Amino acid sequence: MTTFRISEAAALLGVSADTVRRWVDGGRLPASRDEHGHRRVPGADLAAFVRDQARGSGPADHAERFSSARNRMRGIVTEVVRDGVMAQVEIQAGPFRVVSLMSREAADELGLEAGVVADAVVKSTNVVVEVPDQG
Repeated sequence: MTTFRISEAAALLGVSADTVRRWVDGGRLPASRDEHGHRRVPGADLAAFVRDQARGSGPADHAERFSSARNRMRGIVTEVVRDGVMAQVEIQAGPFRVVSLMSREAADELGLEAGVVADAVVKSTNVVVEVPDQG
């Protein structure tokens, strides 16, 4: 069975090793000790944890949203470059940098600027950017 060191699990999830340790210590993520006393997370358990996190990442966040897209990455907008018609929006979602090109009007309506939390929604070759309901 494949197992991952705490640091490997953290890298895969885009979080710090301390975060993974807290999840293990809190009983949210199973782990056992190897012969050297290092914690190892079983691959199947890590996959189940990630699946559960993705599905339960905020029912309130998605309660009013209906979409066929299944690939969502929440992140922070790091840069928005606007010209007369278009806008280039960069989002850092964990270890991933996502770049979306959209109309300037759409970026303005969404209030996209550096520091805003947004979801990159990937469907085929298109990236749709959504802002969670602030209410």
